[in-house]
This record gives sequence, structure tokens and C-alpha cells, in this order.
Amino acid sequence: MIAAWLIGLPVVAVPAGLLARLAARRRERGALLLACVGGLLLVGATVLLVLALAGEPASASATVSAATAAAKAASSGNSGALIGAGIAVAGSTIGAGIGVAYTGAAAIAAMSERPELFGRAMVVVGLAEGIAIYGLIIGIILVGKA
Repeated sequence: MIAAWLIGLPVVAVPAGLLARLAARRRERGALLLACVGGLLLVGATVLLVLALAGEPASASATVSAATAAAKAASSGNSGALIGAGIAVAGSTIGAGIGVAYTGAAAIAAMSERPELFGRAMVVVGLAEGIAIYGLIIGIILVGKA
């Protein structure tokens, strides 16, 4: 059930964020547009909730041996480590992208005035990129523990 919400969360959050941004640009129609799309998102979230609660767990056969049930119970306890690994990699990658965007723009501006700053500027951009590598290492460690 938690997996369905994790999959459905971007489906609900991304349109809501885009519509809030659109509503800020068009103030006259923004409230009506936001209310309509909010209603549609509410219906979609309700459908997702009903599907998540009504669904039964899938199994390959009707009879599951005790060893298979124990393995499933052990693997379900490790889902937190896998979710944490995903969050670590995603967060560090987004942070690195933002860092590279700012430092890269500043490096290009500095190099346009003084071309001899190329080496120093690329070191700073590389340091910002290192954030993604640290997140990837944490993600690998967490997957190894799962």
C-alpha cells in the first residue's frame, strides 16, 4: 500500500506545483483553474487510495511455503533502506544539479572576462558535482544493507 502512494505522489504533486505556478501568472483565471484542477487531483487521489486499499497482494501460487513467507517478511523490513537509498541519490543529484547550474554560470561569466581562470572554475564546478557522488555512495551502502 505504501508503494502505491510513493508511486502516486509525483502524479499528484507535480501537476499541483505547475498549476500553482500557472495561477500566479494568470491571476484572473487562476483561482478558477486551481479549483478545477484541485478537484480533479482530489478525484485522482481518491481513486488511488481505493485501488491501494482494495488490492490484494499478488502471489505466484495459492500455497506458499513457510520458507517463502519468512523470506517475504524479511525482505519487507528492508524496504526502508531501499527508500532511503532512493531519497539519498535523488536528493544529492538534485542538489548537485542546482550547484552545477550556479557555479557553471558563474564560471562561464568569469572565464569570459579572464580566460586564465578556466582551471580554478572547473575545480569549483567539480566540487559541486561531487555532491552527487557522495549521495550515490550512501545509496550503494544502504542497498548493500538491505
